[in-house]
Amino acid sequence: MVDSDKKDKIDRREFINTGVRISAAVGIGGLGGVLLSNSSKQELVWQLDASKCVQCGRCATSCVLTPSAVKCMHVFDMCGYCNLCGGYFRPGVKNLSTAAEKQLCPTAAIERVYIEKPYFEYHIIEELCIACGKCVAGCGSFGNGSMQLQVNHSLCVNCNECAIARACPVEAFKRVPANDPYLFNGVMKTKDDEA
Repeated sequence: MVDSDKKDKIDRREFINTGVRISAAVGIGGLGGVLLSNSSKQELVWQLDASKCVQCGRCATSCVLTPSAVKCMHVFDMCGYCNLCGGYFRPGVKNLSTAAEKQLCPTAAIERVYIEKPYFEYHIIEELCIACGKCVAGCGSFGNGSMQLQVNHSLCVNCNECAIARACPVEAFKRVPANDPYLFNGVMKTKDDEA
């Protein structure tokens, strides 16, 4: 009888140990599955599709951040390095200078840098840019459209419901993969960019 009780205790102990091992394995497997499914979901961020943008000015006023997380970005691959930049100078400027009254940007957020005759680069001073879109409209009207508004992801808080997206009259905002967050208009991707 003693051997039978001892055998029952061993069987119960073995049953409990086996149950604990199976439960742990199922728990670890389930956790691994959750982690794997979360890693396969790609993080999305908000971005402005520059091909749809109409420079309405709402990017400057509708963002939850002040100043806006939307900034003018200069796509140098498209730029003609113009002497008379439509995004920098007010329309009708006859005498070229960097005087404030001749600049299109209301906050002087564009810096004109001499390269060599007759070429200039136009750099955006991000801290001063308010996303009014005046330079973008000017560059698009009198240039090649190399100045474009984009959400700067180092500033954006990636709201679940972007206030600018709700206010945009042409629905130019959309969610894009975080690993390819910019939607520049007129820039062709190469195979290296896609890899």
